[in-house]
Amino acid sequence: MANRFKRVMVTGGAGYVGSNLVPKLLGSGYEVSVLDLYLYGEDLFSKYAGDSRLRQVKGDLRDPAAVAKAVEGCDAVIHLACISNDPSFDLDPGLGKSINYDCFRPLVRASKDAGVGRFIYASSSSVYGIKSDPNVTEELPLQPLTDYSKYKAMCEEVLEKEREKGFVAITIRPATVCGYAPRLRLDLTVNILTNLAITNGKITVFGGEQLRPNLHVEDMTDLYLLLLAADDAAVDGKIWNAGYHNLKVREIADMVRERVGDKVEIVVTPTDDHRSYHVSSEKIRRDLGFQASRSVSDAIVDLRSAFADGKVPNSMTDDRYYNIRRMQSVRLR
Repeated sequence: MANRFKRVMVTGGAGYVGSNLVPKLLGSGYEVSVLDLYLYGEDLFSKYAGDSRLRQVKGDLRDPAAVAKAVEGCDAVIHLACISNDPSFDLDPGLGKSINYDCFRPLVRASKDAGVGRFIYASSSSVYGIKSDPNVTEELPLQPLTDYSKYKAMCEEVLEKEREKGFVAITIRPATVCGYAPRLRLDLTVNILTNLAITNGKITVFGGEQLRPNLHVEDMTDLYLLLLAADDAAVDGKIWNAGYHNLKVREIADMVRERVGDKVEIVVTPTDDHRSYHVSSEKIRRDLGFQASRSVSDAIVDLRSAFADGKVPNSMTDDRYYNIRRMQSVRLR
């Protein structure tokens, strides 16, 4: 069966999720255009060298010329690029705003001008803030606690205002992604703890009672393919949470020790960071039939295998695994 769209632009396609998504799109018969600064490596897609189905544009999302070049000929967009998570945003709030919010409406309008018919936006489950409800659903009010989550929520509003006939807009609020991908991040909860356990034999947990919603990177990218394939009427204007396990950080640490080895030491220390997020993904299961199939435990095992296979060299010192370190080393402005 032919794909609904021919060429998909992925902003941030050389990032953590993108490095898993782009090969999956190509394998599913899509042509792909990547717009990325390639801060974390320029050889991620070297196996596709000379493949006309993959267009790589090394450029800034804030540069209209780079955006126009990348989106030309595309009929769908998956917008992943951003300064990702609160600590990275707080490093330089002005930079974060310029990338995460200021250039969002221009990106949407450039997509329209290029004839894009479907725009999928990766927001964040952090837009809800801290809720006491046992199940945080899409119907609850947004109460973002940080600038990062505030601008994510504001982009959702912009996208809804720009939505019109022939321009289908979808917002996904993902949980924290985990597991191995070619451009690996080791500054996310599950991945942090697994790296510490494997490399140091010791896990330090700050607090431990905070809840974190988690989603395996393979499930995250499977969902993007599903959103491309769905009928317009099923997805237009929709907003969905996307997650699987809501686990306490201490529970994640215990799972890591179970999968890495009983000799791993767990040290719990107090923290001032009481951010706690938990989301319900029942709506997307009900509406689209999407249900994550890979657990946090699966993500830990995948990471353990990647370490054993030598795919994660210098995991504690190489700044390509750590967003803030790399942003500082290249002096991103």
